[in-house]
Amino acid sequence: MVNRLASATSPYLLQHKDNPVDWWEWGPEAFAEARRRNVPILLSVGYAACHWCHVMAHESFEDRATADYLNEHFVSIKVDREERPDVDAVYMQATTAMTGQGGWPMTVVTDHEGAPFFAGTYLPDQPRHGSPSFTQVLQALSGAWADRGEDVRRTAASVAEHLRKQASLPSYALTAERIDGAIATLAQEYDAMAGGFGGAPKFPPTMVLELLRRYRGDAEQQARHMLARTVAAMAGSGMYDQVGGGFARYAVDRAWVVPHFEKMLYDNAQLLGLYARLGGELGERIATETADFMLRELRTAEGGFASALDADSPAEPGGHPEEGLFYAWTPAQLDAVLGPTDGAWAAELFDVTEDGTFEHGMSTLQLRHYPTDEADRTRLADVRRRLLAAREQRPRPARDDKVVAAWNGLAISGLVDAGRRLGRPDYLRAAVETGELLERVHLADGRVRRVSRDGIAGAHAGVLEDYGCVASGFLALTQATADPRWLRLATQLLDTALAGFAAPDGGFFDTSADAEVLVARPRDPGDNASPSGFSSLVHALVEAHALTGEGRYRDAAETAIATVGVLADKAPRFAGWSLAAAVTMLDGPLEVVVVGPAGDAREALVARALSLPGAVVVTADSAEGTEIPLLAGRAPVDGRPAAYVCRGFVCERPVTEPDGIC
Repeated sequence: MVNRLASATSPYLLQHKDNPVDWWEWGPEAFAEARRRNVPILLSVGYAACHWCHVMAHESFEDRATADYLNEHFVSIKVDREERPDVDAVYMQATTAMTGQGGWPMTVVTDHEGAPFFAGTYLPDQPRHGSPSFTQVLQALSGAWADRGEDVRRTAASVAEHLRKQASLPSYALTAERIDGAIATLAQEYDAMAGGFGGAPKFPPTMVLELLRRYRGDAEQQARHMLARTVAAMAGSGMYDQVGGGFARYAVDRAWVVPHFEKMLYDNAQLLGLYARLGGELGERIATETADFMLRELRTAEGGFASALDADSPAEPGGHPEEGLFYAWTPAQLDAVLGPTDGAWAAELFDVTEDGTFEHGMSTLQLRHYPTDEADRTRLADVRRRLLAAREQRPRPARDDKVVAAWNGLAISGLVDAGRRLGRPDYLRAAVETGELLERVHLADGRVRRVSRDGIAGAHAGVLEDYGCVASGFLALTQATADPRWLRLATQLLDTALAGFAAPDGGFFDTSADAEVLVARPRDPGDNASPSGFSSLVHALVEAHALTGEGRYRDAAETAIATVGVLADKAPRFAGWSLAAAVTMLDGPLEVVVVGPAGDAREALVARALSLPGAVVVTADSAEGTEIPLLAGRAPVDGRPAAYVCRGFVCERPVTEPDGIC
């Protein structure tokens, strides 16, 4: 027996290559081995930046006695959920159905066909709080397999049948009245004290916030209040890196004080775009700091973006990793870097106390009150610069440097939003470079490869979110550059998705019809920390229709959006991106072309157009020879840049002043 992960490309799997567990990668060979030995399969799913995955690995998978038991009684498979979201989705559905909750690490035991008969998450090495240890669970499951094998297999078959039931979703239009109802439900779940929705843990509700930004109904004032309060609370929180920029994955408490310190690309890409679209002093500052963080710490040599930074780092080189040590501070540490005067000032500003707000007497940095005085702002910038330089000397969290297609599509969209709104051509250049990497490495014949590393694509086929998010990124580049190649690539992806992922009721499956057959074909239209494949594709279809005039894209979006009506009614927090698309579709989207020579006059028109929520805005020097239908035939007026404002390819007279765009 041997651990087979040394040849894996996934950084998460490589973290486990030296375990005494005889790990297999997901594949038919592992299932064949389980049949040959007549033992069940232990499926462990996680990701490289997952803190509790590290804890379980240290407690159990690095323990020789636990590994020996696993090796004798199970075939053990390790899966990176970011590399194989299809496998993760199927077994997360089973875990949620069997336990009432999900999360990572996910621990599932299946029969030889992949049908689960046990599911859980983190399992401790010792019995705690009335819960059995991991070894006790393994012993019980192995005994059940040996002594009551037929009963176990019947249970597994029953669970598998439940997972395979893909009933058609009821369809009804997401009318203005239904969207009003979703806003009312969100208002009931809104945390008036701390911002955000629900209690602890509290995740950044990026897609819901974009819905609130676009909403123009009876409760518009309330929506704006929830939006403004939440974005300000997150920006000043311990979840936001007050020294280096960028957001952690979530806060463990209601008040956003202590984060789960891992930094994910998908969170930061979306929040970058949201704050850039919000504008104003707060929006511009957070968008700039977040974009700079992404380019500084997540950029890969090939021009893409790494998936994540770990939550854990050692206190000293070679030490045992602990969560948050890279980011938290004590008053004494501030004094050591800044001196006693600036140290005391920074401690008060960032709420760093002797007792600490985190562990070991350390504090997360919060900035609840951004200085209004210009001298204090200059002082803050200098303090941040010195703290960042000092922090760079600490042992760094590990980086998961695989490039995920979907999340790099989100990064393109976020960088384009920031580049256009903040006047940052460097952000736009970075977005173009990422698009070129995806085109060069991840795309072939209109198909997407899910991941790459060091410029080499992996073997895993893209899932629906890859098609939707990458297409949206390419459509953002189309609007910013007027380069028709991005539109061609986007429509190729959309055509492939419509052909391969469509469900009979007008919605979409998460995997293509020719993808690997799993115990069930995953399908989940609900958003989580990132847009679902469903909602990302709907957005791309709406934008593609605006740019091309192709009615089939609009028709597909309208048919699909009707299938999430029940989700939008019952759980709008998990339908924010679909609802944002529905708001845009009710009266548009607005289509704007700004054409003419670059300069202040054109930028003023573009800035006004971009301020209109959900608008599709194309900027070009000239429309001569264009292959972009929305741009065709547009020309400056008397040599001055002009804006053409249209809905459904029906346009008003061109205007040359920003106030004429409405």
